[in-house]
Amino acid sequence: MPLLEVTDLRTYFHTRRGVYRAVDGVSFSLEKGETLGIVGESGSGKSVTCATLLGLIPQPPGRIESGRALFDGTDLLHCSPSELRAIRGKRIAMVFQDPMTSLNPYLRIAEQLIEPLLIHEKVSKTDALARGRAMLEAVGIPDAAKRLHSYPHEFSGGMRQRVMIAMALITKPDLLIADEPTTALDVTVQAQILELLKKLQRELGMAVIFVTHDLAVVSGLCDRVQVMYAGRIVESADTRTLFRAPQHPYTKALQRCIPALQDKGRELFTIPGLPPDLSKPFTEAELLKRFDLPAEKSPAAAAPHAIGRETVISVQAVETHFPIESGFLFRKQTGTVKAVDGVSFEVRRGEVLGLVGESGSGKSTLARAIMQLVPVTAGTVVLGSRNLTAASAAEIQAARRDLQMVFQDPFASLNPRLTVYATLAEPLLVHGVVPPDQVPARVAQLMEQVGLAPRFMQKYPHEFSGGQRQRIAIARALALRPKVIIADEPVSALDVSIQAQILNLLAGLVRTMDLTMIFIAHDLSVVKHVSDRIAVMYQGQIVELGSALDIMERPQHPYTRALIGAIPHVAR
Repeated sequence: MPLLEVTDLRTYFHTRRGVYRAVDGVSFSLEKGETLGIVGESGSGKSVTCATLLGLIPQPPGRIESGRALFDGTDLLHCSPSELRAIRGKRIAMVFQDPMTSLNPYLRIAEQLIEPLLIHEKVSKTDALARGRAMLEAVGIPDAAKRLHSYPHEFSGGMRQRVMIAMALITKPDLLIADEPTTALDVTVQAQILELLKKLQRELGMAVIFVTHDLAVVSGLCDRVQVMYAGRIVESADTRTLFRAPQHPYTKALQRCIPALQDKGRELFTIPGLPPDLSKPFTEAELLKRFDLPAEKSPAAAAPHAIGRETVISVQAVETHFPIESGFLFRKQTGTVKAVDGVSFEVRRGEVLGLVGESGSGKSTLARAIMQLVPVTAGTVVLGSRNLTAASAAEIQAARRDLQMVFQDPFASLNPRLTVYATLAEPLLVHGVVPPDQVPARVAQLMEQVGLAPRFMQKYPHEFSGGQRQRIAIARALALRPKVIIADEPVSALDVSIQAQILNLLAGLVRTMDLTMIFIAHDLSVVKHVSDRIAVMYQGQIVELGSALDIMERPQHPYTRALIGAIPHVAR
């Protein structure tokens, strides 16, 4: 008997705008020790399917219309709240997509990490802390004994994701549901986490549902893969068959979007149009119409972009250090974290500089230092002729019309009280970019640029999937038509089809607007595709800087070689 058997699952959301059929007739099974991959565009129903199994759908507006989900003989859809609580966290654990909003910002990591042990296994706090420390070490958190007592905001995005994985695995569950568990991880840590999952599967017979948009990870980890589109499963096959001989037009289109399988200097293949409106009925023929694609051929070469001679942004010997303090009533400094330690580089007009490195290497802190969002301990940041490190608050605000940032965590950077329209209109009105009567048209244009239908502009951030929220954040950064964009993991939460659209969009903006960009990412295949030069960060310093071709094909530093060696590849 399968460990999990899901039959005809339907989860609908009843809203004022109609009934949204998020999951519409999904069926699958999972054996003990098996890994099932679920892939598809953001908004296709992957996360809603997983949340439904654990009773995490808000009701209302959500409602399970029909279906059955037998877990070891128990129907998860008809359990009482107390029965579900006994299963969740012990026999079934979940790694959520957004680590910052999943961790309690008021509690130290230790309290959150050991909570499942204290609830389900009744172990002593001393034993629980020992197991918690061991699990943090297993997922690659350095200095785990000290970091147990840190707060979530003291970790980078990738390190927070590792904490979430440690929390899920600490009770050694029978089933792990991992919703985009490697989105925020660099390739070296990703490889480490995937190897840990495989090890636990061998030792415990643990089954895994692995939800992701990274097809390369799926091809190397999963036994079977299911492709979701518009709330339905459109193809299901063993991994080898799915990647070598995909049958459904949507699966074929997804594979054509993978940057690693496409040549640098050419536009990435994209899927035209948008998924169907799930609040309206549609036929199979209408669903397939979007995939009436031309025969597979190499995309046209992208128009080359000229890199100017003048330096647009200059970073010289920048340091950002944070004090380590201890004590409660009388706090004293006991050390210093050198998050950024003497970084220098220049970026010219029209150039794209890729910035790569493992989580915790200082990439995001450097981006925030350039934006003057964290204090610069030493060094200078010059934008054009303006020294931002010596500028007043008013001067910095004025400079931000020319310098914008796409943050790593879209949910935390979007105001939950503002609609998408209000979010995108705000910078336009504050800086007077367009007359007030033209703001609605400009907002609609921005949404279309990033692949969102303008009909969604009155929705709030929580009503969007993680990938859709990232697109909103990108649209906000583009609103002012800045000269420089710092993109901190701008496509990490996006599926390959939308990722390709955004990368083509950014490349087009670089060409047509002489846009300068600092592109931060952990996916080296993406960085290679968009960057003119690549800088590799390690422990707060740049250890290698060169052309994208030289870095990828002739790396000099051992750390750079390790990063490139850990890149997952699609098995064809």
